[in-house]
Amino acid sequence: MIIIPEREIAGLISAADCFVAVERVFASMARRSAYNFPVVRESIGHASALYGFKSGFDRENLSLGLKAGGFWPDNAEKGLTNHQSTVFLFDADTGRCRAIVGGNMLTALRTAAASAVSIKYLARADAKVLGMIGAGHQSTFQLEAALDQKLFEKVLGWNIEPNALSRLEAVALKRNIPFERVSLDRLGAEADVIITITSSFAPILKTVQVRPGTHLACMGTDTKGKQEVEASLVAAATVFTDEIGQSIAIGEAQHAINEGLMEADEIVEFGNVVCGNHRGRTSADEITLYDGTGVGLQDLAVASAVVELAITRGVATEMDL
Repeated sequence: MIIIPEREIAGLISAADCFVAVERVFASMARRSAYNFPVVRESIGHASALYGFKSGFDRENLSLGLKAGGFWPDNAEKGLTNHQSTVFLFDADTGRCRAIVGGNMLTALRTAAASAVSIKYLARADAKVLGMIGAGHQSTFQLEAALDQKLFEKVLGWNIEPNALSRLEAVALKRNIPFERVSLDRLGAEADVIITITSSFAPILKTVQVRPGTHLACMGTDTKGKQEVEASLVAAATVFTDEIGQSIAIGEAQHAINEGLMEADEIVEFGNVVCGNHRGRTSADEITLYDGTGVGLQDLAVASAVVELAITRGVATEMDL
């Protein structure tokens, strides 16, 4: 069994590697070569934590396994990231545990890769201004991945605690791109692409704040009750998602559906866009929204890529279970 601890991840896999792995997963899911198992995600009644499991199987690359972990909101006070997880990979031929991989950075990287893939396929070709809502741990990964996809000329940022925006500003300045701290009204009025990456349980971005032609990547809603944007905004957009069942149950679409503003059959499985079975954006004025609920197959794909890279570079640690 191979063990790859959290501290080794950054030196093994790049954002580009994750982008390729996640893009392939979208396509594999659309071809029905891969499927996710039902998600378990619960409040444990201790430390205000959410804990659960995401798992699945991809027949195309034989990725089989699960990610166990969740969200501990008070971890920053302990010098830890709020998201804590570990990925377990199993041999699809024998069922034996093949690898245990630290999942914290991988979660941030695959989440950022998913929104970046949505930007590649759904944002307008002439998109120049990127808006960021949220400045937590995952936000810098989101920004880096987005900047790899488009030649954005400016980044606008908003966060409930404005001082935290300094981490996003540092990323933008490192890439020689101007960064401004703005109100939500201005962010929505100017941004061509908006990424939301918060843990909110109430809508932050309103329908009237978003202009025609915007692409939204809503990446924070992955639990029943969470919500980043107004339900009417979801209903006004063409909605794409990683997995329709999760979008309805725990994603951003849950609220629009529960309020009767849209039907489940209006949601497009995003993998069909990647495969070329759906045209994606249909006009320059269309608002597109990617509801990124996060699927286990993405975690397994990036974890499998890490294992292969570790083996190739001769740095994999093996032990008997």
